[in-house]
Amino acid sequence: MAIYMVSLQQLAREFQLKLLFQASDFEKIQIIVEDVNRPALQLSGFFEHFEPARIQVIGRVEDTYLAGMTPEQRVVAFDRLLSYRPPALIFARGQEPCAECMVMARKHNITVLQSAETTSALVSSMIATLKHYLAPRLTRHGVLVEVHGEGMLLLGESGVGKSEAAIELVKRGHRLIADDAVEIKKEGAHQLTGSAPELIRHYIELRGIGVINVARLFGMGAVKEFANIDMVVNLEAWRDDALYDRLGVEDTFTTILDVKIPMLTIPVKPGRNLAVILEVAAMNNRQRKLGYNAAKEFTEQINKHIDATMASEMI
Repeated sequence: MAIYMVSLQQLAREFQLKLLFQASDFEKIQIIVEDVNRPALQLSGFFEHFEPARIQVIGRVEDTYLAGMTPEQRVVAFDRLLSYRPPALIFARGQEPCAECMVMARKHNITVLQSAETTSALVSSMIATLKHYLAPRLTRHGVLVEVHGEGMLLLGESGVGKSEAAIELVKRGHRLIADDAVEIKKEGAHQLTGSAPELIRHYIELRGIGVINVARLFGMGAVKEFANIDMVVNLEAWRDDALYDRLGVEDTFTTILDVKIPMLTIPVKPGRNLAVILEVAAMNNRQRKLGYNAAKEFTEQINKHIDATMASEMI
């Protein structure tokens, strides 16, 4: 499994962290875990299940605890903590590190940073950012569009009409996220997001015309940097011998990065207005998430009608 990382330098820039002590390897430090740690227990000497690869954040609780220690005790506490070589030590709420902390940071060559944010805000924002950068990911050949607020991943063989359907949806007021290659990230237990590789972002290829820039042609409102993937639509060439779902009673799913996503298979042939069909599919998917299933309601009505007819014939 691939290991993803983000540099400490980039995080410091994004969170506007003040550099109090810069380790000699500061520009090379990479963060590889999506969590941070508040080392209250470690400052008291408890290191069971301690994860040294996490960024360490000193908040008001830890600072108050340190203030009650003697200088000698603080030296021992920071010497033990920083000997595990965490990637960085961040002081929240604009707190100034004690002299003993800075001495041990220089001894162990550990970067010390400062944030003006409250501890809870800093920790929650940093965890969310780390989850974004370190999320498991893959790249799929397809098109990602946002239709009526639903992220729709269009899959299918090359030439089936994915890009043509996407450009028609854009003309109808919807938004393009990615064409040809979709980078998919798992950013939660049940959430996938998709985006375009930077090199081809906002571009779409239309056979017979070539490559166009959707943002330049239709305006910035026609594109989006990323979107949740709420459903997958598999487009395939119409086959007369194939059996296609006529009612849609049974829910079908596909699995991407261990996340189950609702999936539809839509046959494509000349004369079908694919953009309208995809709009209806997006609205129907939203209804199902809200608990309404038209196919099941229709089936129940048919069953009730049959039962009523049979009962009247028996009288």
